[in-house]
Amino acid sequence: MSPPRLLLDHVYDHEREWRDRIYLTQPLPGTDRCIDHTWGRCLDEARRMAAWLRGQALGDAPTIALLSKNCAHSVIAELAIWMAGGTTVALFATESPEGLRRVLEHSGAALLFVGRLDDWARQAPGVPAGLPCVALPLGPPGMLLRWEALIGASAPLPGRPGRAAHELAMLVYTSGTSGEPKGVMHDFGHVTQACEIITATIGYRPDDRMLSYLPLAHVFERAYIACASLMAGGRVFFADSPATFLADLRRARPTLFLSVPRLWEKFREGVLRQIPERPLDGLLRVPGLGPWVGRRVLARLGLAEVRMAGSGSAPARPELIAWYRALGLNLLEGYGMTEDFACSHFSRAGRERPGWVGEPFPGVAVRISPEGEVLIRSPGCMVGYHREPALTAASFTDDGFFRTGDLGERSPTGQLRLTGRLKEPFKTSTGKYVAPAPIEALLQADPMIELAVVTGAGQPAPFALVMLSESWRTRLAASGGAGASGAAERGTATAESDAARETAQRALAERLRQVNAGLAPHERLRMLVVMPGEAWSVANQLLTPTLKPRRALIERAESDQLASWFRQPGPVLWA
Repeated sequence: MSPPRLLLDHVYDHEREWRDRIYLTQPLPGTDRCIDHTWGRCLDEARRMAAWLRGQALGDAPTIALLSKNCAHSVIAELAIWMAGGTTVALFATESPEGLRRVLEHSGAALLFVGRLDDWARQAPGVPAGLPCVALPLGPPGMLLRWEALIGASAPLPGRPGRAAHELAMLVYTSGTSGEPKGVMHDFGHVTQACEIITATIGYRPDDRMLSYLPLAHVFERAYIACASLMAGGRVFFADSPATFLADLRRARPTLFLSVPRLWEKFREGVLRQIPERPLDGLLRVPGLGPWVGRRVLARLGLAEVRMAGSGSAPARPELIAWYRALGLNLLEGYGMTEDFACSHFSRAGRERPGWVGEPFPGVAVRISPEGEVLIRSPGCMVGYHREPALTAASFTDDGFFRTGDLGERSPTGQLRLTGRLKEPFKTSTGKYVAPAPIEALLQADPMIELAVVTGAGQPAPFALVMLSESWRTRLAASGGAGASGAAERGTATAESDAARETAQRALAERLRQVNAGLAPHERLRMLVVMPGEAWSVANQLLTPTLKPRRALIERAESDQLASWFRQPGPVLWA
């Protein structure tokens, strides 16, 4: 019996069949130029680096880390690691020095590839002493070992260096929204099966175009862009920076485009800054004119040629999905976890249902436990948590279903709706439990509120910390009232600032009233606390790289303010 055809086998076939076809397009920082990498060029560089890696004293099946913004050489380096017999661990480009050290030491990394970063000088102290570092093209200057020199001095590794299905392909560290990140082990067999299912179900094609900009250290981008393109082909473009994102998107003209809800919200806000919502909605409803207007809006975003748009990593507002569909973009939701290589659920065109995350992928089994927890058995299931055998065992039922920790319900047709997290409910001082996720969803259904964290463990009543939408933050900043607090600042505020804040105050108080009207008495929020500016960000570690709040860190950061907040009157406070 012949061995199974794994991900690297697909790559070698593409190298042979599509040697001169462009696979990766890398923008050069600060210029309008790009470098195109054909399949032949990618594999030649990967083979040369694999040969160099094999010549180093890195041990058997070494773990080799990658720290970089998304770039062509992130993908090429991963191929080299696999060909050399190693396991990849990708790190978030925004990782703190402490987080960097923790992951490098926990994973047992034997070498670190360093690519383009915003603040390497800050991160460098997190690299353990003695760990070899290789600078990728566009990586930090000053490193002794550089990609170009090493591949220039190495002959390409010949043949089709294979890996067995049971060998580890990668360690993917969870984003740590509720605790320390865990190293999820994925082998070549499960990664291959997950990619086969994802690409076949969604219908990836060799002529597809994709833009890679969500972190490649996150399983969503890793599965649906990097590994899916290695299997199915297509052309991957990279975004250079937030400032050039729209130009990068227009350059790529993607046919497949994936994002997370917060970024879909930001795209919408950008459109509405140019065209007010009511006139745009009116134009979209005009027969004959509406589709033309929708196409024009999508073209300005660079999304006019998208045939599949996906949203994942967190729930999206049904109103947001409906807005994109009114433009002519069929935005589909999905659901997956690091532990199943994002091979879980995806909406099907024509059977989508706003507020629900779709149906199981083929081969995925799902059930709801008596406690309401979503249990999943997926072909993309992890091998386990690195160095955590007890946690691995506790994460599965006796018959092999993974305990997701998510609460949910299923429709008769197999659609899944997520309703919260099993371990997130907290007790107030009344002794009654409050489940935060459903209340957060109600708050975030208002476009004025970008993010909400409902908290209040041990307090007289629950309350919510909220971050306003970008348009509202801009409006308050323009009037001089963004984040102003305290008597001195209020005393210098202009009349315009007072008016803007009063408008926001009334709108938020009304939203709070509406939300509380539908809650049980013990769930009703005591207040909304408006966070100043972008108080939560990836840079300060209060948001994950895919822009989800890190609940435990946010609660800890604001703990000193609780007593003073509860002493203040009024339903809306400004932190």
